[in-house]
Amino acid sequence: MAVPQDRRFAQTHEWFKVEGNVVTVGITQFAADELTDITYVELPEVGSELTAGERFGEIESVKATSDLYSAVSGKVIAVNERLADEPELVNSDPFGEGWMIKIECSDPSPLEKLMDATAYEQMIAK
Repeated sequence: MAVPQDRRFAQTHEWFKVEGNVVTVGITQFAADELTDITYVELPEVGSELTAGERFGEIESVKATSDLYSAVSGKVIAVNERLADEPELVNSDPFGEGWMIKIECSDPSPLEKLMDATAYEQMIAK
């Protein structure tokens, strides 16, 4: 499994891709594989304010339900509406079409504390 080099990763298996002041958030292939068949993704509404370190939604599979956390504070400016009808996109393309939300944040610096791809790969190899 190739872990993209252009993101930061949380220990809770969310990924964060920064493009200007917008951060796209999803979960990793490792997390999607561990959850197996994803059946439902609960996401916040556009316009919601998120706080770094707090829960922003949850993901359900035939195996488990897990909370989703944001590493940055900011306003949700986009939600992947396709996941309402096609939650399996998180399984099939977690780093692409299975993205979850986009956050407009004024301070992406908390992401610097997260793992880079190499550190994340080392963590999941254990």
